[in-house]
Amino acid sequence: MCRVLRVNRSGYYAWLCSPNSERAKEDERLLGLIKHHWLASGSVYGHRKITRDLRDLGERCSRHRVHRLMRTEGLGAQVGYGRKPRFHGSARRRPTCLTDSST
Repeated sequence: MCRVLRVNRSGYYAWLCSPNSERAKEDERLLGLIKHHWLASGSVYGHRKITRDLRDLGERCSRHRVHRLMRTEGLGAQVGYGRKPRFHGSARRRPTCLTDSST
């Protein structure tokens, strides 16, 4: 495998045994908070509202970081739905094209 990837064997095993970076650990912790708030919102909130909730808790994180973490986990905002058109005012009258014009 090292030959295919063109890396030294010692470098591969050093990378394999190395501990996670501080940023990766912080991302895992932040992702837990993101999932909690996303599920608490009924899977509706997007990265902007989740970022606002986290900042209200005192977390220091950017909107872009929250967006990246949510995107990698497949979390996203619920997209709005289309509403049926409503008629105002003369909604109870028949349309003119359906009235009997022969009388």
